[in-house]
Order: sequence, then C-alpha cells, then structure tokens
Amino acid sequence: MRLASSHKAIGKMIVPLRGLFVVVAAALGAAIASAAAEDAFYLGTWKLESAVVAPWADRGSKPDAAEMKSLIGKYVALKPAAITGPKPLACKGPHYNVSDFTADMLFQGSLGEMHEGDKSKDPRALAAALGFAGTSWKTLETGCEIDWHFVDPSTAEIGLDDYVYTLKKQ
Repeated sequence: MRLASSHKAIGKMIVPLRGLFVVVAAALGAAIASAAAEDAFYLGTWKLESAVVAPWADRGSKPDAAEMKSLIGKYVALKPAAITGPKPLACKGPHYNVSDFTADMLFQGSLGEMHEGDKSKDPRALAAALGFAGTSWKTLETGCEIDWHFVDPSTAEIGLDDYVYTLKKQ
C-alpha cells in the first residue's frame, strides 16, 4: 500500500509540474520570438537616397554613373523570404545573418584590402569618411551578393559596382 500511495502523491505533483512546464515553455518561446523581432530591425522598406564613388574604385577610370542614377530614389524591401526592388538588389530566398563588423571588414573587406595595399589608408578613417562613427557596426549578410552595413538603425550603406549607396528606412 505504501508504494501505491507514494505513486499517487508523485502523480499529483507531476500534474502541476506539467502545467509549470507549459507556462515556462510559452514564456521562453515568447522571449525568443521577441528577440528575433528585435534582431530583425532591418526588415522593412528602404529608399536608396544617395551614392558616392567608393574609396576602393580605380581613380583612373570613373565608374559608370548610368546604373547609379537609375537606382537613386528607388525602394528596396527586406522581407523574411525575399528582397524586392531593382534588379541588382532583388533576391529570392535570402539567408539573413547579423554580425558586428570592424572597419576592415566593411564592404566585403574592401577597406581592409586597401590598407594591405597601402598602409597609409586607414580602414577606420575610410569608414568615418563614409559616415561610420565608432569601431564596429551591425552588418546584415543576406546570403545574396550584397551585405548591408548599418551606420545606425535607420541608415544602411551597401557597396555596388564601385559606388557606396546610402539607404534610409521608410
């Protein structure tokens, strides 16, 4: 009899523990979803506001301005399953990953490569000239060809065909 009564007591304790487990699991799931939503600060519509010739562009030949001019004023939407917008920026099935990049890593390492070729070209100074303050910045790797570097949560810069484009969140 003792064994049976202790099983009953354990059974009575398990029911509340199951309820507690459900509550804890739900709270944990909500916290994870909230964190994911915070991490997805980049989702939304962005407008290509301006462009400058990239510091890594060959100074001997000016990059083609036709594509650059055709992109200014256009919109790009970063959605969970796609990037929509003008052809060079659109992408189906992106794989988003947000990382912190230092100046030498920006624009697929172009600022770091410039320093390797000429020690007088400081990646931090080059980044500062493009509007980046500080020592590291959030970078969205899309799994497509273009990474998005965030000057701040509402301003991003991308490198494309020897231009650096500035985008503003709408």
